[in-house]
Amino acid sequence: MSDRDADQALVARVQRGDQQAFNLLVEKYQRKLARLLQRLIRDPAEVEDVAQETFIRAYRALPAFRGDSAFYTWLYRIGVNTAKNHLIAMGRRAPTTGVEPEEAEGREETAESLRDINTPDRVLMSKQIAETVNAAIAELPEELRTAIQLRELDGLTYEEISAIMECPIGTVRSRIFRAREAIAGKLRPLLDTPEDRRW
Repeated sequence: MSDRDADQALVARVQRGDQQAFNLLVEKYQRKLARLLQRLIRDPAEVEDVAQETFIRAYRALPAFRGDSAFYTWLYRIGVNTAKNHLIAMGRRAPTTGVEPEEAEGREETAESLRDINTPDRVLMSKQIAETVNAAIAELPEELRTAIQLRELDGLTYEEISAIMECPIGTVRSRIFRAREAIAGKLRPLLDTPEDRRW
């Protein structure tokens, strides 16, 4: 049974009145949802509140859930919308966080190879790249920022992002392309990359 099928079976149980089945969905997705919300809302207490509100909204909406998208995609969409509403109510916009340099690097390297590449210059360059990427993402319009974060940080497919952002896949591709171009433009001076190359 696939993950989606397992979720759909739990959803069907919830729709028949099985509260325990919803608890299983909460346990399964609370960490993933919290990671998403942490990229939108920095305060851990607020993240917890918004996560709880997301699950409450999802529970109330589950009777109408038809399974056109995966439960996880549907929950993500509710989480993003709940976070946006929360930030609007607080008079703020979503901050962004990027991948830390050590997360961006592959972790299969041996200690010997790491010793060679982790020179002070390289460490400083990695830090500057991360800061430049974070700043570039923070300057993006919200729809581009959300699309690139869902793709690059959360690893979602174009189809999942399309469902979450409620727009066609072509629009998702365009937003991600434009976001990447904007980030590349900020990185070019730092990396001394020619104009005709993205990275």
